[in-house]
Amino acid sequence: MIDTPITLFYWPTPNGWKISIALEEMDLPYEVKFINIGAGEQFDPAFLKHAPNNRMPAIYDPEGPSGRPISIFESGAILQYLARKCGHFYGGGERDQVAVDQWLMWQMGGLGPMAGQAHHFLKYAPKMEPPHDLPYAKDRYRNEVARLYGVLDRRLAEEEFVAGDFYSIADMAIWPWASLWEGQEQTLDDKPHLARWLARIAARPAVQRGRALGAERRTDTAHDKAAQKILFGGTKGT
Repeated sequence: MIDTPITLFYWPTPNGWKISIALEEMDLPYEVKFINIGAGEQFDPAFLKHAPNNRMPAIYDPEGPSGRPISIFESGAILQYLARKCGHFYGGGERDQVAVDQWLMWQMGGLGPMAGQAHHFLKYAPKMEPPHDLPYAKDRYRNEVARLYGVLDRRLAEEEFVAGDFYSIADMAIWPWASLWEGQEQTLDDKPHLARWLARIAARPAVQRGRALGAERRTDTAHDKAAQKILFGGTKGT
């Protein structure tokens, strides 16, 4: 029985949603400390003690390994830790864990960065001051995200979930980014298996709760010049 809440350092973004969804799915007690990345709160020295790369999400678990407190940053590492802690969503053996890890790394190294760049060049850069409307960058990242969704659709043609016949932290990692496919200027018309999986994950109550966490705090960064300067201006060590 886990009684002491985990502290989640969070802002409602795809990477933040991964962890809020996981905590809801795992029924682990947690408390939220919002880190407003548009206001520069990720550079607060108190937060950097938990996340030295000045990026959220991060967690602080007062009941870490051997009963000692632990801070963890990087969403993939957090998901792995939480799955081990609760004993669920990591499959039933080593082969399952390998499958989970490879798709988790696929998201961390591929889909997340590429979809993030697609969002930046398609949505934010053209509205910056001065505007940066770059057709090459738009095509580059739009096309790479399309390729990755093709990989995912083919996988889901063979398996119920991304790592196999079981729901896992790999699904929790991929869904937040894939759910934003429209903003990445993608289509699901030729990806029926991806569309089926997206709808199935979206219907889970824990996913809905995790996605809704702090939703009222989201702002339109595409039109927020001050937030753009903090997020994209290379200030304060970024």
